[in-house]
Amino acid sequence: MKIKSLETFCTQYVGFVRVTADDGSQGWGQVSTYNADITCDIFHRQVARWSLGADALDIEALVTLIPEREHKFPGSYLMRAITGIDTALWDMRGKIEGKSVCELLGGKPRPFPAYASSMKRGEITPEDEAVRLKRLQDTYGYKAFKFRVGKECGHDEDEWPGRTDKIVPMVREALGGNAILLVDANSGYTPKKAIEVGRMLEQYGVAHFEEPCPYWEYDWTKEVTDTLSLDVTGGEQDCDLALWKFAMDMRAVDVAQPDICYLGGICRTLKVVEMARQAGLPVTPHAANLSMVSIFTLHLLGAIPNAGPYLEFSIEGEDYYPWQQGLFLQDIVTRDGHVQIPDGPGWGIDINPKWLDAAKYRKSEV
Repeated sequence: MKIKSLETFCTQYVGFVRVTADDGSQGWGQVSTYNADITCDIFHRQVARWSLGADALDIEALVTLIPEREHKFPGSYLMRAITGIDTALWDMRGKIEGKSVCELLGGKPRPFPAYASSMKRGEITPEDEAVRLKRLQDTYGYKAFKFRVGKECGHDEDEWPGRTDKIVPMVREALGGNAILLVDANSGYTPKKAIEVGRMLEQYGVAHFEEPCPYWEYDWTKEVTDTLSLDVTGGEQDCDLALWKFAMDMRAVDVAQPDICYLGGICRTLKVVEMARQAGLPVTPHAANLSMVSIFTLHLLGAIPNAGPYLEFSIEGEDYYPWQQGLFLQDIVTRDGHVQIPDGPGWGIDINPKWLDAAKYRKSEV
C-alpha cells in the first residue's frame, strides 16, 4: 500500500493533514500548532516529496528517512511538519485494523486522570487564579492543577514583584492539602534562584517544578534536580533525539515531558519514552492545548509502561485560545478528573467539516 496524496487544511494556528493511499484508505493527523501555516508549507516542500509513493504502513521507516534526506534542516519546523505524516499514518493504520491507536501501541482505551493546566500568568491575578482553579476542582473533580510561577525566560524576574510568593500559598489554601500542585517556570531562573523558589514550593507541597531554568541549559537544570526533593521536569521544547539522549543519560530531570507534536510524532516520541524507561523516569507529555495533541497524548499515555500519573489538560477557553474552538465534532471533556481515551478506530475523533471548509487548502500527490 503506497501513499498517493497528502492534503493540508490550515490556519495560522492549526494544520490538519489527510493522507490517502492508493487503495483509497485515509487517515487524519496534525502538524504542530502555532505558525501551522508555515509548517504546512514545509510539509509540502520537505515532507511530501519523500512520503509520496512510500509504504503507508511502515511509519517508522518513513519517519526515520525524512530527517536523513533533510539533514541540513534538523530543527523544530521540520519535526513539527513530520508530525503531520506520522499521526495521519497512525490513524490510517488504526482504521484499517479496526483498532484505536492506543490499542495499536499495546494499551487499552479507558478514562485517564488529567491535571487542570493553566496557561495564564500576566493575564490573571493570584486571587483570580485561585478562584478559577477551585471552581474547576468543584465542577470537574480535578485532583491535580498546574499554574505559572516566575516569568517566561525571565532572568530571575517575577511577572510582577511578589507574584510567585503570593500565588503558591493562595492556590494551596484554596484547593486544600490533598490537591496535587504543579508549577511551570517556563525557563525563568538561574540555578540559585530556582533552588530558592523550589525550597518555597517544597514547603507548600508542590510536587512538580517544570522547566525551572532555560531549557537549553541542561547543567543548570540538573543542578536544580539534584538539589531539590520535589520532581523537576522538562523536555517539551526538545525535538532532537540526540539531545534527549544527552538529557536522559545525565538525568537532567526527574520527569520527561516530550511534546508529541514538537518532537515529530508518535514514532519519535516512543524513542524518548524508551530512553526515559531505561533511565527509570516517568513520561508526562506536554500537551498544552485542545487540538489533536491532547488526543495523541491520551492514546500514548494509555499504552506506555512508564506513563506519568496524568494528562496535561488545558483549561483555557475562547478568551485565551479562540482558535481551538470548533475543531472537532466531539468535545474533549473532563469527568471526575479524567478524560476518556477514544476507543474508535485510529484517533477516534472526527474533525469538523465546517472548520475544514474555511481553512486554507493544499494538496500534493503522485
